[in-house]
Amino acid sequence: MPKDADPRPCSIADTLDIIGERWTILAVRELFHGVRRFDGIARNTGASRDILTTRLRKLEAAGIIRRERYNDHPPRFEYHLTPPGRELGEVLTTLMKWGDRHINPDDPPVRWHHTCGELLEPVLVCAHCGRPAIEGAHTPVGRGVLA
Repeated sequence: MPKDADPRPCSIADTLDIIGERWTILAVRELFHGVRRFDGIARNTGASRDILTTRLRKLEAAGIIRRERYNDHPPRFEYHLTPPGRELGEVLTTLMKWGDRHINPDDPPVRWHHTCGELLEPVLVCAHCGRPAIEGAHTPVGRGVLA
C-alpha cells in the first residue's frame, strides 16, 4: 500500500477481509448446499486441505460457522452456519444471479426453487419503500464518505 494511502472506511472491505477469498466463499456455498463435513467441502470446492483448514478456522473465529464433533476417535467435526453465516445466503444468491446473467446466461449451473414453487429470482429492495435498491437517488452518509 502506498505511504500516502488513506483507505476509505468501508464495510465492504471489512467483510472481504473475512469472506473475500475464493475458497472461503465456496466453503460457505457448500454449507448452504448442506455439505457439512470437511472431505465433502474439499471435494466440492477443489480447495487443498491446508488452505481449506485455514479458511474454515477463519470463518469459525469470525463467528460465521461453528464446529460440532461427530466422532471422537479420530476427532472429526461437522461445520454449521451460525445466524450471521446464514445471512450470507443473500450475498450468495445475488452473486449467483449476477453470474447467471453475465457469465452463464444460456445455462445457469444451479437454480433454486423458492417455497412459492417458482425459480428463485433474488431482488434487493429498500425495506422502507419496496423499490429496487439500485433505483432512485442514493446519498451516502457516514464516516466512509470522502470528499
